[in-house]
Amino acid sequence: MKNSILHLIAAGLGGLCVVNNTFATNPLITDQFTADPTARVFEGKIYVYPSHDIPAAPGRGRAGWFVMEDYHVFSSENLTDWTDHGVILNQTNVPWLNRKSFDMWAPDCLFKNGKYYFYFPAGGRIGVAIAEKPYGPFKPELQPIAGANGIDPGLLMDDDGSSYIFWARGSFTVAKLKDNMVELEAPGQMVANLPTVGLIEGPFPFKRNGIYYLTYPHVQNKIERLEYATSTNPMGPYKQAGVLMDESPSGCWTVHQSVVQYKGQWYLFYHDRDLSPDFEKNRSIRADYMYFNNDGSIKKVIPTLRGVGVVDAKSRIQIDRYSDISKEGVSDSFLDETNKFAGWKITLKGANTWVQFNDVDFGNHNLSKVNVRSVSATGTSIEIHLDKTDGPLLAKVEIGKGTDWQIVNTKLASVPGGIHNLVVTQSGDNNVDLDWISFDF
Repeated sequence: MKNSILHLIAAGLGGLCVVNNTFATNPLITDQFTADPTARVFEGKIYVYPSHDIPAAPGRGRAGWFVMEDYHVFSSENLTDWTDHGVILNQTNVPWLNRKSFDMWAPDCLFKNGKYYFYFPAGGRIGVAIAEKPYGPFKPELQPIAGANGIDPGLLMDDDGSSYIFWARGSFTVAKLKDNMVELEAPGQMVANLPTVGLIEGPFPFKRNGIYYLTYPHVQNKIERLEYATSTNPMGPYKQAGVLMDESPSGCWTVHQSVVQYKGQWYLFYHDRDLSPDFEKNRSIRADYMYFNNDGSIKKVIPTLRGVGVVDAKSRIQIDRYSDISKEGVSDSFLDETNKFAGWKITLKGANTWVQFNDVDFGNHNLSKVNVRSVSATGTSIEIHLDKTDGPLLAKVEIGKGTDWQIVNTKLASVPGGIHNLVVTQSGDNNVDLDWISFDF
């Protein structure tokens, strides 16, 4: 999985805009570290406001800890192609922050009164920056929100336009905002009936079918998992309702979330340590589908590598971000251990191994051949099927013996159309590494 970064001068933005082709897979952004994603729908697009992990360096943060000095914002219309709008706020631009805190943690953003209000924590306080567009430029207020001392602001706008802010500081506090969006209408009140043992942080509220949901990370055991509570009033009281997502299989100590509905589908955005498996303070944002039961309870989200979004068959399909694999003989690893931003490869080792990648759109392009980037020290042949391991055969690809990566072109046995799952199988007792697959005319 190799990054394809195209730099464009964004018309009217007065700065550099980066189009980051991330292939509708997890993690969403693969050219930098990102965490704590808040997803919002503005102007018909998904905008994601994450925090920005950077490696510590002399004079830049604390070694071995979270280091964050600025914020980017990313947008997408299809949850496949993400545009990086660049830095929207840096700690040096905040007038009330009299030191370099490197703790610009989880932010949020709301639209009201014709403007975008970006809420961010720094130095133990919560500030607001305002812009005319969701990607900025954002101008921070001269002072933080009086009475809002904590981290991880989570915002809720109710159906009547009234707005509420939640934040964390050992427990959760909620307060109603004035119509100007930069002051509290009244002092905040503690959100009761939530866990009191184990780290609790990152409150993110949303509303669905008259129910107010408050989601949050909580350390029940050793690392954070995602839980949620519900209420009939944005100010509470809230009642614990269940686990939204279990602890990460990777062992990442933190997780941070947001929930958004886009074009009729609900999504959970969160982070893990995909690009930094040995150092959990450099994280990467993800997204997966989220569903509800008939009673309004949330079905537990199972994290995936495949993520969300439909992939164009003509693009480089990152088969290593799989939907499913055979029980044995398949492994995932970095292409280059010295540069993890270069992405991953998947290895099929031995007979009857396979990997599946869902939701590939062939459209009506009459594609006639397949390209496979691969390497096999033994030489092998693979088959590409539609939808299942014994589904219609698309192509049989002969991969020559060698130690260098090669791109093999093969004509298709049949011409597909529409959206299908892909299954790559290997029947022989050989080994092969796969990077990507694409289809062509």
